[in-house]
Amino acid sequence: MKTQHRHLLQRTYLVLIFGFLYLPIAVLIAYSFNENKSRAVFTGFSFKWYASLFHNEMILSSLALSLVLALVSSVVATVLGTLATIGIQSMSRRSQLIINNISYVPVVNPEIITGVSLMLLFVLWQKIGIGGENGIFGWPTLLIAHITFNVPYVIFNVSPKLRQLDASLYNAALDLGCTPRQAFFKVILPQLNPAILSAFLICLTYSIDDFMISYFNCGTMQTLPIAIYSMTRKKVSPEINALSAIMFLVILTIILISNAMDSRAYKRNQAAIRRDAANR
Repeated sequence: MKTQHRHLLQRTYLVLIFGFLYLPIAVLIAYSFNENKSRAVFTGFSFKWYASLFHNEMILSSLALSLVLALVSSVVATVLGTLATIGIQSMSRRSQLIINNISYVPVVNPEIITGVSLMLLFVLWQKIGIGGENGIFGWPTLLIAHITFNVPYVIFNVSPKLRQLDASLYNAALDLGCTPRQAFFKVILPQLNPAILSAFLICLTYSIDDFMISYFNCGTMQTLPIAIYSMTRKKVSPEINALSAIMFLVILTIILISNAMDSRAYKRNQAAIRRDAANR
């Protein structure tokens, strides 16, 4: 009897927690299909706000900028972060500890501090003549800022996987005639691919979602979160509901894909371990 009560309480607790987290999002999605502009009364089902959204040039241009920025910054950050992780792994244990602690700073640092500090750095660059007559703020500063806050997430995502690898595999590849480059691309990199892809998806999500750092370093350009903020400062349009619903579904899809790939990689690794154990 006590076990049944405990299970009931656990389920009730989970329902309350997930309800608190996701019920507001469900309401937002529901009202994105509301026929009129009311945020209190649902008068009828309609796709009019989605149609209006896709005819809004400001939102579409901001969306295009955010997608291109997120894709380019995520690719660059993933490459830099992966190379940095490999370099850190080859250091002494003390050096690894120091570098890893330094890498934690951008992650735990409040975004407003990171945004303002990057802005001041770019202002200093502009004062010494970098950026020409038109100034440096815009695409270059946005790209550098996004790469900067994404690289630590790649390091923390790839580093645990790299530590788990058997170093003897690399040495065995060298003994079998591979060059260091071939050993890396044919032995090490395939085993890191799931972690690298997961890191890329995380960077992509954070970059699309970022507001604070982009706000201080965008110049006259508008990413999608900044465009949403500028819309809410005037009159809140139901188009924002439609846009938020789309963003939520896209980010949720990315997270589900990342988790599915991690789960698939884990199952493959477990199957390989069982096969090796059976062969022995």
